[in-house]
Amino acid sequence: MRVVVGLSGGVDSSVAALQLQREGHEVIGIFMRNWVDDSVTIDNACPWVDDANDALLVAQHLGIPFQVIDLSDAYRERIVDHMFAEYAAGRTPNPDVLCNREIKFDLFRKAAHQLGADAVATGHYCRRATTSDGQHQLLAGRDPNKDQSYFLCQVTQEQLSDALFPVGELQKPEVRRIAEEAALPTAQKKDSQGLCFVGKVKLPDFLQQQLKVQEGPILEIPSEGVMAGQHPWDGPVFNLGHAREVGTHPGAHFFTIGQRRGLNVGGHVEPLFVIGKDMETNALFVGESDRHPGLHRKGLAMTASNVHWIRPDRAPAETMDSMQVRARFRYRQQLQDAELTKTDFGYTLVFDQPQSGIAPGQFAAWHDVETGEEVLGSGVIA
Repeated sequence: MRVVVGLSGGVDSSVAALQLQREGHEVIGIFMRNWVDDSVTIDNACPWVDDANDALLVAQHLGIPFQVIDLSDAYRERIVDHMFAEYAAGRTPNPDVLCNREIKFDLFRKAAHQLGADAVATGHYCRRATTSDGQHQLLAGRDPNKDQSYFLCQVTQEQLSDALFPVGELQKPEVRRIAEEAALPTAQKKDSQGLCFVGKVKLPDFLQQQLKVQEGPILEIPSEGVMAGQHPWDGPVFNLGHAREVGTHPGAHFFTIGQRRGLNVGGHVEPLFVIGKDMETNALFVGESDRHPGLHRKGLAMTASNVHWIRPDRAPAETMDSMQVRARFRYRQQLQDAELTKTDFGYTLVFDQPQSGIAPGQFAAWHDVETGEEVLGSGVIA
């Protein structure tokens, strides 16, 4: 087949290209130039030039065609602008999930097809399979420490139909070993951390380029000031009569539920965690210790318009129909047993055990309950 590989300049995509070449495919490498902003005054905001050069060196080493495509305008519109809007509204988005849905498996995939590609490959640690009745499956990567299926929880059946994940069956040490034995230029390159456009910059510093600093109070809520919501998926209710102001913050939109860093409040035996925020009053609510009842809840809700099924054939048919699943709402979180229920407004996900740090705006992804390997669907936490 003719396979177009997204060469990121990292070792994983490099080995993906190598493996496909060894299998006898015609391989073409493309580097996606996603974020360029000359107006940013922060140094080293994105080392994309270095990554593009590394991708070029890999392509030259393998003797495959290579090109750079500029998707920066679409990336700004679909990912960065959306991210700023979500933070401004008090929610916590996941740009990595959106990048895969909107850029890598949409615009990049279309560009690959314009080159006559039979398949599109990336260096993600996940797997794809197809059932006997033609349903495409997104499966967890074999390496439990590197499984990246969560980041692909918004892909469609069509996008999976021609997707290849050559390192999905491998453990990370194996990928390094293959790269070293093949003398790939990226064999010793460290894994990138986080979003490219953030780079070495702290996320709050980046957000402050568009979101205004707006000082507000940090209110500590003691355990006795927390009451349970009406439903398992409701957030905790705080009795502000128990609250005391312990500091100030630069803006509630810069913080997320479960966050402990950046509060700069001393005088406590255990760390403080963000347990809630009021965007209208710009108040940030915190609680002491990771055992604080305000940090935990039993479930979450998602509106119908923000729920996506990778396997539509597995979705509950009627309102109040439910199914047992295994779910997570952040990368590398252990899968949790839960019940997914279809409601008149969307879906609810209620966990067997209370969960810490559920943040509106993030994605919840659910897997099959039998093996936990297949990602069935996902939704934005409301």
